[in-house]
Amino acid sequence: MNYYSLNQQSPKVSFKEATILGQAPDKGLYYPEYLPLVDPQLIDRIESMSDVDIAFEVLKPYVAGSLNNEELYSIVKETVNFPIPLQPATDDISSLELFHGPTLAFKDVGARFMSRCLGHFLKNEEREVTVLVATSGDTGGAVANGFYGVKNVNVVILYPKGRVSPVQEKQLTTLGKNITALEINGTFDDCQKMVKQAFADADINQKKFLTSANSINVARWLPQQVYYFLAYKQWKQKEQKPVVCVPSGNFGNICAGLLAKVTGLPLGHFIAACNVNDIVSHYLQTQELKPKEATATLSNAMDVGNPSNFVRIIELFHQQFPDLKNNLSADTISDEDTVATITKVYKASGYTLDPHGAVAYLALEKYLEQHPDKKGFILETAHPVKFPEAVESATGEKVAIPSALEEIMTQKKESIEIEATFDALKSFLLGE
Repeated sequence: MNYYSLNQQSPKVSFKEATILGQAPDKGLYYPEYLPLVDPQLIDRIESMSDVDIAFEVLKPYVAGSLNNEELYSIVKETVNFPIPLQPATDDISSLELFHGPTLAFKDVGARFMSRCLGHFLKNEEREVTVLVATSGDTGGAVANGFYGVKNVNVVILYPKGRVSPVQEKQLTTLGKNITALEINGTFDDCQKMVKQAFADADINQKKFLTSANSINVARWLPQQVYYFLAYKQWKQKEQKPVVCVPSGNFGNICAGLLAKVTGLPLGHFIAACNVNDIVSHYLQTQELKPKEATATLSNAMDVGNPSNFVRIIELFHQQFPDLKNNLSADTISDEDTVATITKVYKASGYTLDPHGAVAYLALEKYLEQHPDKKGFILETAHPVKFPEAVESATGEKVAIPSALEEIMTQKKESIEIEATFDALKSFLLGE
C-alpha cells in the first residue's frame, strides 16, 4: 500500500515512509492510494473473533509491503490489550468506552500502534528521531506513554498552559526520560501551528530527524478504525445500522470511523458533536471551511479552531459535498448544556459521562428525537476522572481515582515554559 499527499506535490510513499515522515514534504496529509474493502466474511464472523484478530484483519491491507503478518500481529497484540466495552446508557443510546487503556483516553490505541510501528521501523537506525506533537489534552499523555523508553526516540510535546486538566497535565509532565513537555503561553492552535512550522523549517530538518504523532500521522489515524469494528461486534441489533456520534476536535477519530463505513462496515449516519469551536458545523451549513481562534471549553480536547483531519473526510467523499452531507451532520453544544447533560444522565441511569461524552450524548439524543425509529452509540473518549471539577459539580459525587492514576498524581510536574512563537520552539529544538 502506498500513500499520496493530499496537496498532490510530493511522491507516493510506503506506509513505513509515511509513518516516519508524518507529513508529506509539500505539507499535505498522507492518504491511502486506494481504499481496501472490508471482507464480508469479517462482518459475518465478527462476534466470534477476538479483538486482536479483528484489528489485524482491518489493518493488514494498510500496512502491506511495510510490515509482514507476524510483525503486524505482534504490534496489534500490544495495541489492543485492554477492554473497549459498549455499555448501554439508555434504551436507545450506548456508550463505547475508550478510556480503559493506560492513560484513560481513546488515543491510547493510536499512540500505542504508532509507537510500536515507529520503534520497529527505526530499530536499525543510528540516528535519533524527535517525535514533535501538539496536544489539546489527551494526545500528549497517550503519546508520552506509548513512546516512553523507546530506543532512539525523543518526544517533545507542546501543550497550552492552563488549558489541559490537572490529570492530563500530570500525564504529560511526570514521565521524564525521553519525554519533554513544553508548556506554551497560548492556545492549542498556537501549538499546532508551531509544530507545522518546525516541519517546514530547513534549518531544523537539517539538524533533527522529525516526525509527528498527531492524528495527521497515518499510523495514529488508521488504527482508530478498530474502535468502530469492536463497537459493531457488540452491537445487538445487527439488522439496524447504528447512528454513530463522535465528539470531534481535530477530526481524526470520526474520519477513521467514516473510513470504516465507506469501506464496508455496516454503520448508519455519523454525527460530529462539536463544542463552540464549530468550524465543521459551519462548513456543513455553508460549504465554507473557515478556521477561527479556538475558544477554551470544558471539553478541552475538542478546542480546535482549524481541524487538520477534515481534509481527509472531504477526500473520503471525493470532494462531493452532497455525498459528504448525506453521511455526516454536526451539532454544536454549549458548556451549559454539557454540564446539564452530565447531570441528567447520571440522575436517570447512574451513568457518568465526561464532558466530551456529554457533548456527543446530547447531539445524538437530539438527532434521535428527529429520527425515533433509530438507535445509536457515542464514543466516550476519556475517563470522567480527567475532568473532576465539571463532573463532580454536575453529579454531586466524587469521581473515584483509578489505581493507575493514584501514583502519577503525587509526582512532580516537569515542564519548560516557552512563548507561543516559532522562534522560541526553534531555539529549544536546536539548543540555542
